[in-house]
Amino acid sequence: MTPFEVKQEKFEGPLDLLLTLVERRQLHIGDIALSKVTDDFLNYSKDFIDFPIAESAQFAYIASTLLLIKSKALLPQLSLSREEEESMEDLQNRLKLLQRFRELSRHVRTRFGQSAMYLPLERKVVPIFAPPKDVSVASLLLGIRSVLASIPKVEELSKVAVKKVISLEKMIENLKERITSALRMSFKEFAAMQKGERVNVIVGFLAMLELVKDGLLHATQETPHGDIMMETGSVDVPRY
Repeated sequence: MTPFEVKQEKFEGPLDLLLTLVERRQLHIGDIALSKVTDDFLNYSKDFIDFPIAESAQFAYIASTLLLIKSKALLPQLSLSREEEESMEDLQNRLKLLQRFRELSRHVRTRFGQSAMYLPLERKVVPIFAPPKDVSVASLLLGIRSVLASIPKVEELSKVAVKKVISLEKMIENLKERITSALRMSFKEFAAMQKGERVNVIVGFLAMLELVKDGLLHATQETPHGDIMMETGSVDVPRY
């Protein structure tokens, strides 16, 4: 949309520039025909179906300021009634306020979306106890018991002490040392050396199987469920 411009004999350009020149006394207000400015703006706005309200407000602000300046210039000695003076003062205050908004809007346009534009106010909520008319001590007691019954009960878990388990590599080293010194021994004797711990017996059995698999140990069991005899002539240290 092409911005509105004033076209007169003494001035051609934007409307806000006209106001600036008049306020700085670089252009005399008497050289501007405000009625023609208004007519030109109305003709300009007719060319748009949905004319922006902001443009209309901006024109009303500038035109009101120019009209006030021109009124004071043409009638400097005009005496006004108290009501007229109050109306004039109110108009001046409104124009000053609009001018302030206009100045601040430039900063808002450049900063919009870059940071928070407002701070949320803290909302204070005051709790109010408003029981129904039919409430009674008995109903309150029943409700409290119902709430307490719905609370999940805390179950205490049984405590189990975690014991350190010997590693398979360490058990293989122990078995190699025993079988090297004895050359022949039963698995029952080796298990007895593990202080009867079931987990150590299981790890010891796995260590025996590893050595048998690597060909470093020979194991024999003559009867089902009988004792296992382990023997070797030379044991090398496997690496894991």
